[in-house]
Amino acid sequence: MKLHRLARRELLAALGFLAPSLAGFSVFYLIPFGQSVLNSFQDRLGGSFTLSNYKELLLSSSFQKAASNTFWFTAISVPILVAVSLMLALLLNQRVFIRNWLRTAYVLPLVVPVASIVLVWQILFDWNGALNAVLQHFGHSRHDWMKSEWAGFVIVLVYVWKNIGYNVILFLAGLQNIPDPYYEIADLEGAGSVRKLFGITLTYLTPTTFLVVLMSVLNSFKVFRETYLVAGAYPHDRIYMMQHYMNNMFLSLDIQKVSSAAVFMALCITALVLVLFRTERIFRSYME
Repeated sequence: MKLHRLARRELLAALGFLAPSLAGFSVFYLIPFGQSVLNSFQDRLGGSFTLSNYKELLLSSSFQKAASNTFWFTAISVPILVAVSLMLALLLNQRVFIRNWLRTAYVLPLVVPVASIVLVWQILFDWNGALNAVLQHFGHSRHDWMKSEWAGFVIVLVYVWKNIGYNVILFLAGLQNIPDPYYEIADLEGAGSVRKLFGITLTYLTPTTFLVVLMSVLNSFKVFRETYLVAGAYPHDRIYMMQHYMNNMFLSLDIQKVSSAAVFMALCITALVLVLFRTERIFRSYME
């Protein structure tokens, strides 16, 4: 009986501490999303149930362009970010010169405001920017980086630079948790560097790699801030993302289109996360 009362008191205390967070989450996230789902199935007059909003959404050329760009951006930028982060983490895990300084340098993008980051990249890739000045110095013509097909390359570069520090920290934490005796035994058995990399390092980094991939995918859907600040509300077709489409529909007060796009995007992200969880579970069971 006493144990039951104690457990009940602990449960009430836990709920009391969680109440402010749960209230904030409900007011600012859960309830608005529920209202968006409801709006996506209604016409502009708030009438009966309809699927016409989703039909118009999927047939919209602007939405198709935004969805395609978002998909390709995620498919290209995430593998690049994960691979570069892993290579840098492997390098920083060794006893190299100025290792501590390099670790600090990779963390700096996490603490610098987004507006400052965008200002730096604007200075580099603007028509009168530093990169065009270098090209002109060597006899090449200036290039309008943000108004051409190269705009996608610029956004990928900004995304990788902004998020690489966080991923390097996660990989370093995973590398430092691998027991040293495994490498010592591998050395005694004559295993080479490649064999140790794939047989020990990458095997024990599986949970960390999954977390890094998951966070990188989610962060790839947040690149709208950088894209918007660099290229504005109507950028080049190459970097017209889902968030651009929803932002423009919101400005035109087309709430049904915004809600439909938001629900569609949420479903896509959820499906992608579930696939990643399933893949990680299968891979982990295979490695065991």
